[in-house]
Amino acid sequence: MKAAWFRRFGGPEVLTYEDAPDPEPAPEEVLVRVRAAGINHVDLDIRAGVSRFPVSFPHILGLEYAGEIAAVRQPDSHIKEGDRVWVSTRVACESCEYCLTGRDNLCRVGPRVPGGYCELVSVPASCVHPLPDTASFDDAAAAQVAFGTAWHVLMTRAQLRAGDTVLIQAAGSGIGSAGIQVAHLAGATVITTASNDEKLRKALDLGADHTINYTQEDFPERVRELTGGKGVDVLMEHVGGEVFTKSLECLKRDGIIVTVGGHSGEVVPFDIIPFFRSEHRLVGSASWTRHELNKVMEMVFAGTFRPVIHQAMPLSQAAEAHRLVDSREFSGKVLLNP
Repeated sequence: MKAAWFRRFGGPEVLTYEDAPDPEPAPEEVLVRVRAAGINHVDLDIRAGVSRFPVSFPHILGLEYAGEIAAVRQPDSHIKEGDRVWVSTRVACESCEYCLTGRDNLCRVGPRVPGGYCELVSVPASCVHPLPDTASFDDAAAAQVAFGTAWHVLMTRAQLRAGDTVLIQAAGSGIGSAGIQVAHLAGATVITTASNDEKLRKALDLGADHTINYTQEDFPERVRELTGGKGVDVLMEHVGGEVFTKSLECLKRDGIIVTVGGHSGEVVPFDIIPFFRSEHRLVGSASWTRHELNKVMEMVFAGTFRPVIHQAMPLSQAAEAHRLVDSREFSGKVLLNP
């Protein structure tokens, strides 16, 4: 098979497209022919060696992908060759305190499923899920991380309610575009930011009520104007750095900020006094639970949520696709098509 993998940390150029051994399914595994794989910023961090995740070489990236069953090791009436599927890439141990209390996203025992930047992947049969004929491989590959994360941030961690006002940072990102749709569905008033007017026009189409071009306006000041000086009830922050610090100025008293990323800076200055005097709440968010992921994927397939896809590129152009994602000159998700 062909794979886009890397043997050392570095820039996009370390991703090489070449022959790799075909995987051999173990018992209770199936072989998936990958048709579409989503690129996420964490892929860039892993490739660069700054993710704080353990990595062995050569390494194949790809947290979300979809395709067809190419082979079944043990016959199963529910899975057969040719079935269209999407793949969840995390396996829970089913026995730790987090799994037993429905928080399997915090499980650190279960193994990771191989990445999807390749033509063939061998995965546990429990990780493949039916893909309706009405859904595309591209949509299935673009939806998991964006909508799973956004749902967990807004509905589970922030407990977003109808009537709340929420600020979604970075409307042009996959997570940002998904967060707008989740918050709109929840009945919240949605304020969002982006670096250019084209991204903001797309945000309005997704359900945003107010948009802010942060290259032209001071976004905390504009948020206060839009909220009558109060600030927002909920803030979804996944940028980090100065954006995180300035986002704290956008919260109303007793407001909650949920952080789920820090690509623009992981260590930030933090003024404690205004934070505790206003009873602000800072909440961390990991990824989705299995229940949440299944829920949002059903909503994607039903047409309730719409993944925003900027471009699908051949697997052979994985390095160029990483350069595009790193440039931030895109809206939504960039995909690879093996």
